[in-house]
Amino acid sequence: MDPENPRGDGDSSGLIGHVLLRLQNAVVKRMSRTRQRIIHGFIVVFIVFLLLWISVFLYGSFYYSYMPNASYSTQVHYYYRTNCDSPASLFCSYPVANISLMRNEQHVLTLGQAYRMSLQLEMPDSPTNQELGMFMIKATCFSQDGGQVASSARSAGHLLSASSSRFSMLRYRSDLLRFLGTVLLLPAFLTGVSEQKQVLEVELFSDYTDNPYVPSVTAIIEILSNKVQIYSSELYIHAHLTGIRYLMFNFPLLSALVGMCSNFMLLSLLFVISYVRLMLKVD
Repeated sequence: MDPENPRGDGDSSGLIGHVLLRLQNAVVKRMSRTRQRIIHGFIVVFIVFLLLWISVFLYGSFYYSYMPNASYSTQVHYYYRTNCDSPASLFCSYPVANISLMRNEQHVLTLGQAYRMSLQLEMPDSPTNQELGMFMIKATCFSQDGGQVASSARSAGHLLSASSSRFSMLRYRSDLLRFLGTVLLLPAFLTGVSEQKQVLEVELFSDYTDNPYVPSVTAIIEILSNKVQIYSSELYIHAHLTGIRYLMFNFPLLSALVGMCSNFMLLSLLFVISYVRLMLKVD
């Protein structure tokens, strides 16, 4: 350093300090802008996540409030009286079953939705059932106060396989054919793998819609024959889905994607409009 030129040293120090000050200001501004961008990014991500969550919640709420129970099944247990005055008859009454149409204190049938009710009977292929031929099945729905809501009566017979016909007759098989079938399936019968039985499905209601003023809470199923023999029985209820309900049930992923995207776009549009109006008021 030249001792004879102190002014030059002072100018150099001032220049370096000025450069450092400008560099510090630039770094501070850059950090401030970066911080603001990070904050804005977090705000945007939070808003997008919030709108997505609201869209999912709205679609889920709409789905569970709008979609009915698509199907319902329950075991049917029959009861009858046996204290007969006449010894010639084993049963004093027809087999009757009382079925609740409530599950977890809620109605199984959605109001305004059409349903198909069918009864599946698993019956032994016994001589008694062979001689029985056709028989009637009656189903009656009752409301909470015991009033009759709907009634249905169907005639039915045996089928070798499941059938959805409303009434049918026993298919004829000769004694020779029955003997050959028994001999052919004898190992399965002896080991319990197979049984000599028939499964019959009878349609009780083809298009049943519950009354919104007096909804059904129980159903009475009565088989109008005191000679019928039954292994087990089950009631099936299927909803006739149409329109949006059909699409939502058969294409759940596509429906959910379209529904949530529609909700997200609508909410985003409302948010942008509200934000612009707020900025205009501030200005």
